Amino acid sequence: MAAKKYMTSYYVLYACFAIIIVMFAAFFGYRYDNEVDGLNAPYCTEGLMWLMYGMFFVTCILALWSVVRSIKISMSAKGENITGVPGGKVMAFSFIFMFLSLVIGLVCNLGEPDFVAADGNVTAGYMVTVTDMFLYSTYILLAFTALAMVVNMSGVMKKRK
Repeated sequence: MAAKKYMTSYYVLYACFAIIIVMFAAFFGYRYDNEVDGLNAPYCTEGLMWLMYGMFFVTCILALWSVVRSIKISMSAKGENITGVPGGKVMAFSFIFMFLSLVIGLVCNLGEPDFVAADGNVTAGYMVTVTDMFLYSTYILLAFTALAMVVNMSGVMKKRK
């Protein structure tokens, strides 16, 4: 049963990679130099944006499902740690690190001026700050995730029996 779940997860992961690669190839390869009113307007921008919205929505749903499932499993368990992974500590550290990355992103961008686009639309400075805050947070969390993957693959943190 576990092998079937592993293989399903494996195929879903590679299907997601394939979809992302195809969308980015279409974005950068098909009419990327599409000029509209003197501005560059890549042809596949909407498709790429919908892909990002879809991935964000699916990630939120899966995160919620994972939290509910882990709480349900831990409530029915007898307190023993089957996998050896300190799930509560990992979850607490992840939430704290996410919160800190958002605070760092906010502090780095306080006092942003209003942004005036080429077409004359004005975006308030606080919205520029919020957008940049999430971008910085994304970069920080991406670097942390890459580091965590390297540490996990090295086997340093695994228990020896």
